Amino acid sequence: MSPSDLDSRNDVTKPAERIVVGVDGSPGSLDALKWAVGQGALTGAGVQAVIAWEFPPVSGVDPLTTHVDWPAKAQQTIDAALESIVDTYSTEVSSVVIAGNPAQVLLDASVGAQVLVVGNSGHGGLTQTLPGSVREHVITHATCPVLVMCHATDAEEIGRAHV
Repeated sequence: MSPSDLDSRNDVTKPAERIVVGVDGSPGSLDALKWAVGQGALTGAGVQAVIAWEFPPVSGVDPLTTHVDWPAKAQQTIDAALESIVDTYSTEVSSVVIAGNPAQVLLDASVGAQVLVVGNSGHGGLTQTLPGSVREHVITHATCPVLVMCHATDAEEIGRAHV
């Protein structure tokens, strides 16, 4: 066995050095970011916070959204999330704002990651079971483990819905 064979075999056993977390400003995504940063501090993994944005579907002109700078709005959302969470931990955190379908953006960003962390939708028990959500799509298509963080009030609603 040559040294290069050993190096390639060791690459397979090395843990991933990156945690990817989806951020959208919701309480569940802030919980996910807090967990990811804490886990990164414990394991030495870097954290990549990802937010996706899309132009709203055009089915008429909404005067409230006509002049919205969607990329800037997404950047403000992720900056505010990072500002509220990151100062409490010592780990490398980067952020990225990407145009596209949120589920696909997260799937693409998480290739090769140690784990993909997402928040719960925060819409209560019924909508959490509906197909087509970002959460469901990443759970079923990710190439790495997926952790879904459930915000405390969401957990209480789910518990009441199942009683």
